[in-house]
Amino acid sequence: MYELRYMNAAESYFKKLKDKGLKLMFRNALERMSVNPYEGEVKHGDLAGLYCYDVYYNKTNYEIAYRVYEESNKTVAIILAGTRENFYKELKRHMK
Repeated sequence: MYELRYMNAAESYFKKLKDKGLKLMFRNALERMSVNPYEGEVKHGDLAGLYCYDVYYNKTNYEIAYRVYEESNKTVAIILAGTRENFYKELKRHMK
């Protein structure tokens, strides 16, 4: 299993969530990612090296962006989470 580490933006997003159903969907997605982080979609271009995992809840598409580190301690760094709207623009801003 991979250890999950959260960047500030992702951590604050998860703390602000109020909807219990959405929290459960994210928790299940993060659990699956800790077992197999390569299940997400590989990004290309200026987001190369990142993975994104889709979460669908209540007719809304959410995304989790992360990076996998395979060194001595297998780690998944959760960079950003949120709704699909403006997600990639926000992600590029965080990557600078």
